[in-house]
Amino acid sequence: MARPVEFDENKVLTNAMEQFWKEGYEASSVQKLLDCTGINRGTLYNSFGDKETFFKSCVDQYNRLSEKQIETTLGNSALQPWEAISAYFDEILVNTSNKHRGMGCLLVNSLCESVNYDKEIKKVIRSSQALVRKPLLARVKQAHKAGKVKKGISPEFATDALLNSLFGARVNARDGKNAKQLKALVDFTIAALRK
Repeated sequence: MARPVEFDENKVLTNAMEQFWKEGYEASSVQKLLDCTGINRGTLYNSFGDKETFFKSCVDQYNRLSEKQIETTLGNSALQPWEAISAYFDEILVNTSNKHRGMGCLLVNSLCESVNYDKEIKKVIRSSQALVRKPLLARVKQAHKAGKVKKGISPEFATDALLNSLFGARVNARDGKNAKQLKALVDFTIAALRK
């Protein structure tokens, strides 16, 4: 009787997630995924499915990391809305490792890549981005209701501006901007919206 394959699923998903994050979906060949995870081809297909299915599992892994960051910042009811928003940006742009900051954002990277033309993967990426947009919009709506958003700016527009700043900052991080520079860019956007 064959022995069941043993591996640390969390470690495999984290290593594969980082491979996709660094090099993108197209450039991450199955062989590169096998090399970075230490599993064999049979284990990959039997445990995770094809490359596209494996990628989706890695996006889920990335989302779990994002959800923790959201929970401690945007989800922290002890923080006022703009404090929570600033804390969220600090958490993902400043308080992260240089390695991860320099890789940008798996979701943004994926949207900028040719994977964008795969409708199924595009849906996965867009729904993942909604995991960030929804709590961010909720906090902006709180600020708006309290009169803390500049006149004439809707919560939806303010949220889109913040997300634009976030996605732009993550592209700039890939291009080598440091945490201080990224924080200044985001702080500028927040100051333009905040009353």
